[in-house]
Amino acid sequence: MDDLAPSDFRALARALKYCVLLHDAHTFEILWANPAACELLGRPLDELKPLKAPDMSKNARQYSRELGHRWLRQAVEHGVSATEWCYRAKNGEEILTEAIAIRVELSTRTAVMVQFRDIAEEKAVRQDLRRTESRLRAFLSGLAEGIVVLDDTHRVLFASESAVRLLGRGLDGADFTAYCCDGPVPEHEGRYRFAAPGREPSWYAATCQHIEIESDLRGRMLLFYDITDRVREEEQHRRDTQHVDHLARYNAMGDMAMAIAHEVSQPLAAAYNFVEGARGRLDRDTGTRDASVAWGLDNAVRQIERARRILGSLRAYVGRLEQVARPTDLNAIVRDCAYFIGLRAQEHQVDVDFDLTTEPLPVVCEHVLIGQVVMNLAFNAVDEMARCPRPERRVEIVTRRAEDGCAELAVRDRGHGPPPDERICDGVFTAKANGSGIGLALSHRIVTRHGGRIDVQANEPRGAVFRFALPAARHPQDPTRTELS
Repeated sequence: MDDLAPSDFRALARALKYCVLLHDAHTFEILWANPAACELLGRPLDELKPLKAPDMSKNARQYSRELGHRWLRQAVEHGVSATEWCYRAKNGEEILTEAIAIRVELSTRTAVMVQFRDIAEEKAVRQDLRRTESRLRAFLSGLAEGIVVLDDTHRVLFASESAVRLLGRGLDGADFTAYCCDGPVPEHEGRYRFAAPGREPSWYAATCQHIEIESDLRGRMLLFYDITDRVREEEQHRRDTQHVDHLARYNAMGDMAMAIAHEVSQPLAAAYNFVEGARGRLDRDTGTRDASVAWGLDNAVRQIERARRILGSLRAYVGRLEQVARPTDLNAIVRDCAYFIGLRAQEHQVDVDFDLTTEPLPVVCEHVLIGQVVMNLAFNAVDEMARCPRPERRVEIVTRRAEDGCAELAVRDRGHGPPPDERICDGVFTAKANGSGIGLALSHRIVTRHGGRIDVQANEPRGAVFRFALPAARHPQDPTRTELS
């Protein structure tokens, strides 16, 4: 720098865009100002020199003469001091600046050089950014949707407050694969189950997209929101639809059964009359009975009578279809179902023991629907025992009054026992090779709709006990009882 002439330094000072004021270190009077400072303050150097702090500073407490002198004195004592200072130009415009005061040892005196620049626009931008950032933070914290950004290894680079609220703390930096309950991390829009390790999963609707915010944030952004209630409502609607469809089919079957019973009873009656006529004619024409022919005719009559009893039971059972609940005896419902349970058991060579209470178990229910539950539980037990060795094929159907006063029915088998989880009544559990699991789900719906409960427990020493209970009727009745067929 020694090869620069004094005129060169003057040229550099004139070219400097940073504003510079030179103050005396003792009196703080202005000694010199560069052209940039004169232009910003709107005054030539000869107008600036006599000015005092109140003449060129904003009229506010934080810009008082005392505070200005204290700032410059700190620079004299410590070598440098920085502050924000609001200057006032000749036209009255107030200019917020970032100012740095530096002690300078000149050849003739000690001075304080103040460098300053206009930061009003910059500060306004910073304030806007802070305001925008705070609004975005408030919006993100209030969102129902969770937001996470994942890197290529599925590590969480960013997690919004709502995401932490949905999935729990510890999300930042975690491997998001551990939160995905249905396989890999989602790559497409859809429904997924997420949960922190060890917590109950919830259903979420999720969308995915790639983001790249300069070099600061780059990866896959996952937006998701909780739809567990909606999924449960849809599942409930599906089950209700299945239930309605089942009842529609059940009623149609009842109508069909009544029609068949009506139509078949007439040819059976005719066949019975023909056999009786043939048997009488055989005795009249021959005077004696051929033993083999008579044996065949007698057995034909017995089979026709048996068919008529089956149709009579079918008509009596289906004829009980009612539209509303009514008082009845749970034991009577079991007796009405006993014949059909016996047919199923006979088909699989399973013994069925009925252990019913001697006193009535009055309940208020829809007779046919509860009968359907009884038969469904009994049929399941019979089908389970059909897979066991013949000597072990036994099912028990027991009615009791529970400790809370409810009328209770239990179906006990000696099969493979209850399932290891609690899915028996959700429409998916079945132990049958060709089963759908819908029967138990419908049984659950029917019993709970009647205000009852249904469950399954292990039977001792092995097998399962399917049990349901219905509230006892307030005004017990003892309907006409029928004997077990």
